[in-house]
Amino acid sequence: MRCPIIIDCDPGHDDALALLLAGASEELELLGVTVVAGNQTIDKTLYNALRVLTLAGLRPPVAAGADTSLSGSITPSNLMGETGLDGAVLPEPGFEPEDMTAVELLAKLLRESETPVTVVPLGPLTNIAVLLTGWPALRSKIRQIVLMGGGTFGNITPAAEFNILTDPVAGDVVFRSGIPIVMLGLDVTYKALIFDEEVEQIRNLGNPVSIAVAEMMEFYTRQSVRCGYTTEGAHLYDPCTIAWLLDPTLFSGRKAHVTVETSGVQSHGMTVVDFDGKHSDGRCNAEIIMDIERERFIKLLMERLARY
Repeated sequence: MRCPIIIDCDPGHDDALALLLAGASEELELLGVTVVAGNQTIDKTLYNALRVLTLAGLRPPVAAGADTSLSGSITPSNLMGETGLDGAVLPEPGFEPEDMTAVELLAKLLRESETPVTVVPLGPLTNIAVLLTGWPALRSKIRQIVLMGGGTFGNITPAAEFNILTDPVAGDVVFRSGIPIVMLGLDVTYKALIFDEEVEQIRNLGNPVSIAVAEMMEFYTRQSVRCGYTTEGAHLYDPCTIAWLLDPTLFSGRKAHVTVETSGVQSHGMTVVDFDGKHSDGRCNAEIIMDIERERFIKLLMERLARY
């Protein structure tokens, strides 16, 4: 039976790759895509999502969500370039977004699904927090939340990762929701590197999607090095969520109790990870993914991109 998923994203090169990986995987049923501001402003992230889906020949319902966070204004990342998807020539959108907000689309898709849905947030958690707060009865329709965010260290500050730091209040709502959470944070995504020779192998797959991915990855790799995130290669943050859904044996992790720091100064936006709930009366609200078999991950990615 296919796993029904909704992807909430802020494309973003790595978001784009996650969408393409999901779209090429028959194990997953992509019910819809919702968009949030993060890597770029909401108009740009929506445009990017529609272009990537058009490139892949995918037509799920798409809706735009929050352009500001529950914690205040959003400062776009400088990692993805001016458009949020610099480097690739992508088609113009071949279809229109839904005439509703992201949260309204999330609620509609959850209500209509006959089985519980896996929600996959790849950006700031604003849309998801608004859904959980405004439609509490729909929590039972969410099987699990598999998110990219957080970590035991930060990449924007020493304590905080970009997605959680962009909206710590939303992160706090999600981690307190009681819904099972799988957190693929910096501990694992910093190990999910792709290197130049592997980008060339993707280009040599020879289909329009793989060529566009290679163009995106070339820019993304150069920018990652220029911004000091790596010395070589680029982190494939968001595709880790989809890869985990497809093959959890690629990964290893630990149960933990996670809280989000919303009021600290140096620790603002920090995901405070209490492994095994040692300091939380044994209570755990998340599985923290810590390691990845990188070569197998890249092999999976290439195999799925070859399907386009």
